[in-house]
Amino acid sequence: MTAPQSSGNDDPLETQPPSVPTAPSNVIGPYQLLEVIGEGGMGQVWLAEQKYPVRRRVAIKLIKVGMDTREVVARFESERQALALMDHPAIAKVFEAGSTPAGRPYFVMEYVAGMPITDYCDKHRLNLRQRMELFILVCEGVQHAHQKAIIHRDLKPSNILVSEIDGKPMPRIIDFGVAKATSQKLSGGTMHTQLGSVIGTLGYMSPEQADSAGEDIDTRTDVYSLGAILYELLVSALPLDLHQLAFDEVLHRLRDQDAPRPSTRLRTLGESSAMAAKNRGADAPTLVRQLRGDPDAIALKALEKDRKRRYASASDLAVDIGRYLRNEPVTALPPSAAYRTRKYVRRHRLGVAMAGAGLLLLVGFAVVQAVELRRISRERDRADRISQFMMKMFKVSNPSEARGNSVTAREILDKASQQIGGGLNDDPELRARLIGTMAQTYAGLGLYGRAQALSQEALAIEQPLLGANHRLTLSTESELAQDIRAQGHLAEAEQRLRTTLTAQQKALGPDDPDTIATMDRLGYALSNEAHHTEAEALFRQTLPAERRVFGPDDAQTMNTLNELAQTLTVQGRYAEADQIYTELIAAQRQSLGADHPATLLSMEHAAENLTEEGRYGEAEKLENEVIAAQTRVLGPDHPQTLRTETFLAITLMKEGRFAEADKLQTQVIAAKRRVLGPSHASTLQSMEFEALALSGEGRYAESDKMFQEVIDIAGKTNQPATVDEA
Repeated sequence: MTAPQSSGNDDPLETQPPSVPTAPSNVIGPYQLLEVIGEGGMGQVWLAEQKYPVRRRVAIKLIKVGMDTREVVARFESERQALALMDHPAIAKVFEAGSTPAGRPYFVMEYVAGMPITDYCDKHRLNLRQRMELFILVCEGVQHAHQKAIIHRDLKPSNILVSEIDGKPMPRIIDFGVAKATSQKLSGGTMHTQLGSVIGTLGYMSPEQADSAGEDIDTRTDVYSLGAILYELLVSALPLDLHQLAFDEVLHRLRDQDAPRPSTRLRTLGESSAMAAKNRGADAPTLVRQLRGDPDAIALKALEKDRKRRYASASDLAVDIGRYLRNEPVTALPPSAAYRTRKYVRRHRLGVAMAGAGLLLLVGFAVVQAVELRRISRERDRADRISQFMMKMFKVSNPSEARGNSVTAREILDKASQQIGGGLNDDPELRARLIGTMAQTYAGLGLYGRAQALSQEALAIEQPLLGANHRLTLSTESELAQDIRAQGHLAEAEQRLRTTLTAQQKALGPDDPDTIATMDRLGYALSNEAHHTEAEALFRQTLPAERRVFGPDDAQTMNTLNELAQTLTVQGRYAEADQIYTELIAAQRQSLGADHPATLLSMEHAAENLTEEGRYGEAEKLENEVIAAQTRVLGPDHPQTLRTETFLAITLMKEGRFAEADKLQTQVIAAKRRVLGPSHASTLQSMEFEALALSGEGRYAESDKMFQEVIDIAGKTNQPATVDEA
């Protein structure tokens, strides 16, 4: 198997053939030669058509005219024997071998059109995970060769061609022309490496292979080459920059200069880093973050100069990549401080001795230890403070304080929010974190006004202390906008969310969990403002990121699906929404539970969709089921419970049961005035629905009076007359 070889990813210092080959006779046995499709140091590859006993296209490799020295013939024979020994889907198959009438050896391989692995990955913009999964298949092919006692010695992208089988990429390793047998004699008189020569491609060559002796190599030399290919797959650059260097300096760097981390190398590429990131489905800062840690460590372990510290086999490299892809600990740990120190001393013996680096290292170690101990002490002190604060929250000093009643979560929360400053003024960051946590708890209870006040208090601490673009500050900004939206101030909430989202995308990246959460909140705010088309587009943009970052069964991912279905309902796309709700509620019941607030919210929205479809009986049954569960789980005065009761009243109205709707809506309005306030958008919404119910009963004067009251309050408070709350 072969295809036109690209030099774009190969080391520019690779030795080129000294002459241009000429075509042989265009027929060799049953094979009709069609065109030259590849060139190597010693061989010429032709696309050919086999005429009999079967008709198929094949690749034929011949020794070039003028290159048929005894050594080259021996190498060519070695490749022919090496390929015949191997049978693996990642290695090109050999059909037969022979010699032309002129005595030029050849062998016939399967032909599968493909391109170098780096070109394929860039053309299809494969992300890091997809590149590593493809690279594992390459490692498995190399491992097979090693098990057959064959070392390739010239692994590089142009010798790993990728084609697609059933729509999936499959790599094939070609060109074992400089392979070395490790346990058997492949052909009589074979001598692959002469004293003083260098065989292979310099950019991918191991340090031991670059040694002039060249004979002391083993399977770990291919592991190094695999490491260089992996490095290039990660950042579109080779580990070492060998351009415009004298040959001796190139060899010196290969033997002695350590490769930088891939994440570090990416930052040095300048404008090229943006294109490298784009070809991997990310921006440059995001790609740097993705490379830090395990990918950096895996690549550098494969590229260790000391082969004892390298992966022992291609299989070990593949296994460690698999561990990374499965979020398991990898064996590629960074070199120890002692190891780095020894290497530094060997390179700079005189300078280290003169500068007294030993003393500096000891002092540095002591400083690091002191800083670490101080950090541990500070975290322990913080933990003690939190513990004391929590104990104070739950403490009842004497039996009379409880007055014979149980203490509610709301009472504990109110007490804590009043006492948060005591003992924590000297640690403002911790104080802000606790205030933010309590704000989220109030929001979960539906007490959005109190949540907003606490979020503003936390923000007043975080902005001057941490800066406007700190993760914690931006997270609090997003929570505050959510609290504002829940109280019906939609335009203000939308503007805050847009500003926060822009800052998070720049500071944290588009796939950061905090960024994704703000995208979801902005979509919901747009939906509340009846910008349903824009909201739908944003939800559809958010969902792939949530599935990638959180997983398809995560509560936030499923919540966004719920919100997407809501936008479909209001656009009249009931069947699409109904299909989403059916699958979503089943998944939520399994992963979150039937009584989880998120599950109940999806059920309530599904009931609304049924009402809009005119399936009133099904909607009423589902709404009653949800109200019973919400009353039990959230309480009768929770905004979510009141919302479901509001829409049950709407269902009753559409069924013509105006008296029942009037009675239920009157109860809801009283509760909303008590909990949310008389001018809250949700209260006004229920009043508007109540006016419609009164009109349906024929009580037109009362209906007109309530409509006018809604208009007056909305005008005074600058509220929309109708809004979808919660």
